[in-house]
Amino acid sequence: MASEQRSKTRAADHAATTTDGEAPWADLEMTVPTDRNHASVVALVECALVELTHEAVGAVFVSRQVGRSTRTQYVAADDVGEQFQKRHFDDRLGWHGTTVPRRTVRDELITQLTRSASTTAERSGEEAASEPDTFVVKPVRELRTP
Repeated sequence: MASEQRSKTRAADHAATTTDGEAPWADLEMTVPTDRNHASVVALVECALVELTHEAVGAVFVSRQVGRSTRTQYVAADDVGEQFQKRHFDDRLGWHGTTVPRRTVRDELITQLTRSASTTAERSGEEAASEPDTFVVKPVRELRTP
């Protein structure tokens, strides 16, 4: 009961910080490769993790290679932000889900978001895909699910 009340209070306080009516997580998106420096990427990931903990949103990283794409979604599994549901979709293999700690999510997102265009091309063994990889935070109701 006390935990639920704290969550409601935090959500109300958080919502009050946006004066323009736009959700605080609405601008948490980027394409990869990016021209952001490492510190900026880390700050973006930290902001995303806070929003995942306090709002009904999920983080989605979509990787595109020639003829194939993968989608990794992260959604908070608890109200303190220490455990996250990781759902991974591969065009060829389908969905796979697991629960991972915050540190793993943080490290994975930083690694994914700091990749260069050459890293993506080398990984696939082909030319880079025509569309860049993307990262976005969006409402849970808008996430694709298995």
